[in-house]
Amino acid sequence: MIKEIRFINWKSFRDAKVYIDPLNVLIGTNASGKSNIIDGIAFLNSAVQGRNLQAALDGERGLFLDGSISAIRGGAEYAALFPGDQFTLEAVIQEDNNIDYKYSITVRIKPQVEVVAELLIKIMKKGKKPREKNLFSAYRNNESDEFSSPIIPTFVNKGKGGPARKDLKNFISVISQLKNYETIPEVSAAIQLVTGNLEVIFILDPIPSLMRDYKPFTQHLSRNAANLAGMIAALPEDKKLKFESQLTKRVSGLAEGEIRKVWAEPIGKFKKDAMLYCEEKWGRTGTTIIDTRGMSDGTLRFLGILTALLTRPSGSLIVIEEVDNGLHPSRAKLLLKTMIEIGTERNIDILITTHNPALMDELGVDMIPFIQVVHRDVEDGTSKITLLEDIKSLPKLLAHGSVGELSTTGEIERSLSLNGGVSNE
Repeated sequence: MIKEIRFINWKSFRDAKVYIDPLNVLIGTNASGKSNIIDGIAFLNSAVQGRNLQAALDGERGLFLDGSISAIRGGAEYAALFPGDQFTLEAVIQEDNNIDYKYSITVRIKPQVEVVAELLIKIMKKGKKPREKNLFSAYRNNESDEFSSPIIPTFVNKGKGGPARKDLKNFISVISQLKNYETIPEVSAAIQLVTGNLEVIFILDPIPSLMRDYKPFTQHLSRNAANLAGMIAALPEDKKLKFESQLTKRVSGLAEGEIRKVWAEPIGKFKKDAMLYCEEKWGRTGTTIIDTRGMSDGTLRFLGILTALLTRPSGSLIVIEEVDNGLHPSRAKLLLKTMIEIGTERNIDILITTHNPALMDELGVDMIPFIQVVHRDVEDGTSKITLLEDIKSLPKLLAHGSVGELSTTGEIERSLSLNGGVSNE
């Protein structure tokens, strides 16, 4: 699974690292850089799938509705830290306790978007000192004629006899091209492991306004969850009933009235479109049935999050920006409990951002090691990521208030601005 992702000269970051655990929480003020982290993860996800790097940054016309290739905020123009013209994204993937893989891609954005360096390193941790093995490396020399051509020289480890050179395209990732080349088993297995983990990253941003209409049948949830009804209705009947039962169980305590049932029904002459419904109970006997047009934004977002947690492949990373948007603070505990339980049951990692002090307080002290603060450097304005537990004055701060209260008053960011605010221990 993914252990960490590093951002070098990416948007507002000069050099920062986000750690990935079963549940990870990013907090920070507006414009601190939280969205830039999500954009970097989204770009990695697109790049390893072999998508054109220009399209991965600027978006691709005709693919916005299902969220498959949407633009990175600011596009290519704002992808590199100003005034630079290139950025590097790096991911560490764990195979087991003894082996990690470090994958890195460096992209130049001017005069065109292209790969200028890419590598995959195997890190063997068994023994006193970790050993590294270069599995492939690609690099373009600025001073060579190759820099003006559409290829990037790539050297792939072939065991004995030195690396083999392959001239690959420079407008899509090298690792995605090497998936189709015959290499030694060690290199092939590493490429499949790394791309497999990065490809199943799911950036979720449920948009209630897009979820309210009839939707065609589909096999997979879109990133905006607009096709939620169509995905549920398309399930085989036995799986559909089981899935609807799971949704009902998890969402039952969300609304002020008890939600007794959530289900999707085919509609129309050809029964290829669907609508989502729920039945609410009020008092002892009163019940009301409504469809998505009558459901609250918070309920629809919660259903979208639930569906992603219940359907994404085991081992996935799900990223959700402003996870509690539209939810009443009193429902923070239910949301947190749901994410932890399903994530643990299905072996899914979750990375969320939040501004909600109620959710931060529900995390409790046990979650402090998994809270990361995104903030700006007071000297140069670049974004930084600091583990909450690494703040020097954290014990003193917590003596005066909870994490949510400290966030509300700005004490966390204030402490970070004083002498760096980070412990070196």
